[in-house]
Amino acid sequence: MGGWAIALHGGAGMICKEKMSLEEIQRTEAALYQILDIGVTALENNNNHNNNKRMTAVDVVELVVRALEDNALFNAGKGSVLTHKGTVEMEASIMDGKTKQCGAVSGLSTVVHPVSLARKVMEESPHVYLAFHGAEEFARLKGVETVDTSFFITEENQEKLERARKTNSVQLDLSDERITDANGNVTGYDYGEDVNNDTDNLVSYGLNGVEAKYAEGNIGGYIHGTHNIHTFKAEFETVGCAVVDSLGNCAAATSTGGLINKMCGRIGDTPIVGAGTYANHLCAISGTGRGEEFIKHTVARDVAAIMEYKELPIGKAVHKVVHELLDKNMGGVVAVSNTGEVAMAFNTPSMFRASAHEGGERYAAIW
Repeated sequence: MGGWAIALHGGAGMICKEKMSLEEIQRTEAALYQILDIGVTALENNNNHNNNKRMTAVDVVELVVRALEDNALFNAGKGSVLTHKGTVEMEASIMDGKTKQCGAVSGLSTVVHPVSLARKVMEESPHVYLAFHGAEEFARLKGVETVDTSFFITEENQEKLERARKTNSVQLDLSDERITDANGNVTGYDYGEDVNNDTDNLVSYGLNGVEAKYAEGNIGGYIHGTHNIHTFKAEFETVGCAVVDSLGNCAAATSTGGLINKMCGRIGDTPIVGAGTYANHLCAISGTGRGEEFIKHTVARDVAAIMEYKELPIGKAVHKVVHELLDKNMGGVVAVSNTGEVAMAFNTPSMFRASAHEGGERYAAIW
């Protein structure tokens, strides 16, 4: 194929079409196209011989992820969800496939663009990964934009946290369907219809009540009061971008606010190079999903390894990891190859995603 290519995501999850209004669908797709256009414009400008300010693949993934962090529709930057203490702990990483340089940060509470701080760590520190107070101090030292932490405490995310607290749950995102008992007391929340009635693949944990397990032993919900099984649906909201420029250089970046009601200090796959983010001379990958599972399976690195050692094309490598290595409803990835191919796969009902390649159509979708 050849030429540049770009793929981005705004998170994989359990959203069914029936749970989004037409206005919400249009708003989300418009945001995906708008942010995709930012990356496409930068890549197209590189082909303009009169342009003396060529952007590298790293420049483009940072630019795109910054735009995703600025959009409160997504769980990153401005839209970051809250910990169980009502605080923000953001994380991000970035990697240059040409040099294998990478940078990562976590535990951020004042940095407007975590992905840009991750790049500063990559290029202007002797380290790969900085976290919490050390990362915040480094941000101030390097003049990275910061704000008071209240900037990130949105009313919407406060409401999501309160709902999670009421069920004593750690959730990746919540809908607003309340479940009540015969007396009208809230006993839980319903996060959408079961996908294909496949109850053994439901995603939930950490709730009060008696575990309701299914054929494969996975927890599908919890029994409350009247012994009705209430299922809880989760959202995997992370943002990320993978790019290859017209010279064949690959780069990837990922950013997130983490889990709603997570323990303070919890770190997911997003800032862990090889788990949620990876790039080398062959490809670039950004993931979105159950962070603990992505860490266990080194998801992003496995895609690259399958390409390198089994010599499979990127589409087959991505499919193998998402649909064979990961359990169902664990997430998805977006990826590009050094030859300009795009691969996007997910084993959840939905994944906010968009892509384009040189000479081709622009694409955005949710389901």
